[in-house]
Amino acid sequence: MTQQEITTKAKEILINNYQEKGFTIPCKGLYPFQWNWDSGFIAIGFAHFDIEKAKSEIKSLVDAQWSNGFIPHIIFHNESDTYFPGPDFHRSDLSELSNKSVPTTGMTQPHTLGFALEKMYEIAENKEDIINFIKLVIDAIYDFSLYFYNFRDPLNEGLVYIYHNWESGTDNSPIWDDIWETINPPSLEFERKDTGHVDAAQRPSKREYDYYLHIIEIAKKYNYEDREIAEYSPFLVQDPLFNSLLISSNASLIRLYELIGGNEYKIEKLKSLTQKAIQSFNNKLYDQELGVYCHYDLRNNKLLRYISSSSFSPLFAGIPSKEQAEKMVTVMMEKFGNDDQYLCASFDPTHKRFNPKKYWRGPVWINLNWLLYHGLKDYGYDDIANRVKEDSIEIIKQNGFFEYFDARKEAHQNSIAGYGGDNFSWSAALIIDFLTK
Repeated sequence: MTQQEITTKAKEILINNYQEKGFTIPCKGLYPFQWNWDSGFIAIGFAHFDIEKAKSEIKSLVDAQWSNGFIPHIIFHNESDTYFPGPDFHRSDLSELSNKSVPTTGMTQPHTLGFALEKMYEIAENKEDIINFIKLVIDAIYDFSLYFYNFRDPLNEGLVYIYHNWESGTDNSPIWDDIWETINPPSLEFERKDTGHVDAAQRPSKREYDYYLHIIEIAKKYNYEDREIAEYSPFLVQDPLFNSLLISSNASLIRLYELIGGNEYKIEKLKSLTQKAIQSFNNKLYDQELGVYCHYDLRNNKLLRYISSSSFSPLFAGIPSKEQAEKMVTVMMEKFGNDDQYLCASFDPTHKRFNPKKYWRGPVWINLNWLLYHGLKDYGYDDIANRVKEDSIEIIKQNGFFEYFDARKEAHQNSIAGYGGDNFSWSAALIIDFLTK
């Protein structure tokens, strides 16, 4: 495919995945609802050729916001029997704070909405129109940022927790294996739907789903009350990717509020929270020996010393010093950047837990590559940033718009090495953005 053919196909995918109710599914069958962080990336892609759909993508998320500012990770706008667990399992109605107009989950996902809104402003040709839209939704997105500091920061250190691996976005990362060893849920009876769409070898195991559903049952027991979850959930983690995207979205909201004018209190509030967050981030999550940022297990009070694509995500938020960034990039290239690999695998390719085909245990993801590209550019690593971008375009050209891709170049030589969902929306959206720069 030529670059023009790639862009045309990507636009076609987004249009086909867009739904009448004003949101875009990640892909048909496997993910038939609206996902939170997907929509932020999808809006960036739509902004290049259909700004109204980009605005609708953000608005449909905001319309599902809970009364405490929380925006859930899945919005069940429509009915579908192709996905488990659905609304009847999650039971968002258990919370008195939930949005009563639409069923949702009781967990969230990384905060892409602030920087997605700023990207939409940068891309849009009609600045007056997009500013009017930003004025309409920015306070709701500000409330989403504040939700985390008000309800997910029990130590008041500016670092927020996730209580479920699905909130991380990196669902079955090998990092969580250490936590699963501390939990022993019963073997549950349920009907998986994902393995009916995708080879089971590319998906989390049945036992992993026991852990996932067990944690949700605990949250439901306490009616999704954050303070109770912080006390009783066996999974409580400060995630560098999750906190990086929150910090980045805060910075975007600050710039947008400054552009709009007024809102001095909100600007100062975000600046204060972000300053505290960055200081704690560097003090607590940076591992001097490994030279990267790691996840912190709040429940067991220890750093989870593994290197993943999330370890480099603080570059996107401007968190590392120049010296830290130099060390991080060195580690990235030594472990992830061999000539026989595409940048950037989702987990350390030199580690025994690396699996090049299994979801977040090793494959390359376009959304993480997009974040890393921008972070590397911001720190002046243009050559490596361009390699990430070119690798992303190359694997799409060779395989099509899959959910994730094998990091090993040899796997792409004689067969398709794209895995998971096909015609995947954020892969399409972010390739459009890559190819329009």
